[in-house]
Amino acid sequence: MGRLIAREIKDPRIAALTSVTGVDLSRDLRHATVYVSIYGSEAEKNESMQTLKRATGFIRREIGKNIRLRYTPEISFAEDRSMEYGAHIDRVLKSLDEDDRRE
Repeated sequence: MGRLIAREIKDPRIAALTSVTGVDLSRDLRHATVYVSIYGSEAEKNESMQTLKRATGFIRREIGKNIRLRYTPEISFAEDRSMEYGAHIDRVLKSLDEDDRRE
């Protein structure tokens, strides 16, 4: 999936640093939520997500060509903010450590 987004979608509105971080499939394999991490400004992130959502039909068609299932899953995209959250926690811990050193 990541390779498909990086190489096949030739839309410049998708940020260069967009990566697939995970996929959740429903039990019946008919629905897939694709989690993506996008590095860039908030405007770039929003534009990349909108572009990915518009390309869902193309992505689903390409996946359908490469898998052997009766149905190709419906795809939805969600932004994975775990990297941002991890960076936030890291900053908080560092600031607490600095406060301890001052005291």
